[in-house]
Amino acid sequence: MNPSCNLFLVGPTGAGKTSIGRQLAVRYDLPFLDLDQEIERVTGVPVSTIFDIEGEAGFRRRERALLEECSGRRGVVLASGAGAVLDPANRRTLMERGYVVWLQTTVPVQLQRLALDTSRPLLADTDRQRKLEAMAEARTSLYEEITDLIIPHGHEQEGVAAASERCIALIDRNWNRQAA
Repeated sequence: MNPSCNLFLVGPTGAGKTSIGRQLAVRYDLPFLDLDQEIERVTGVPVSTIFDIEGEAGFRRRERALLEECSGRRGVVLASGAGAVLDPANRRTLMERGYVVWLQTTVPVQLQRLALDTSRPLLADTDRQRKLEAMAEARTSLYEEITDLIIPHGHEQEGVAAASERCIALIDRNWNRQAA
């Protein structure tokens, strides 16, 4: 949604939504929210525990409720979970309440960046490459459907500061920011 007072980041696991989102929040003087971290804050347990107890369906219900709440605020930078776009209601919410920026990445980069990460339930005990490829196949068209601005892959090979500056330059040229 352009114009908007909110900036929402979407994209695959390991694309840099949280790292870059924090830098964007500083640049635009807005509070930063990471949807997965908000779920952990509200529930008091890690996302992996929610998956263990409630399964993916339970996690997605919590994700939908928190996205509704967080996106209803005015003037925030929000990093969505990579799979939030799977829910049509979440896609509508993101499109209607914020300027949506898609941070692209590739499966080889994801594999490199997530090599030591054991906190992501959907990548546990599985062939990570095959799982990431399947997620990309299922989600790419959904990211595309809701996106106002694409940040092409390549940013994830830069340091956070350089990648953030590249994102800021593109956002500044394209985001018609409203006052909160």
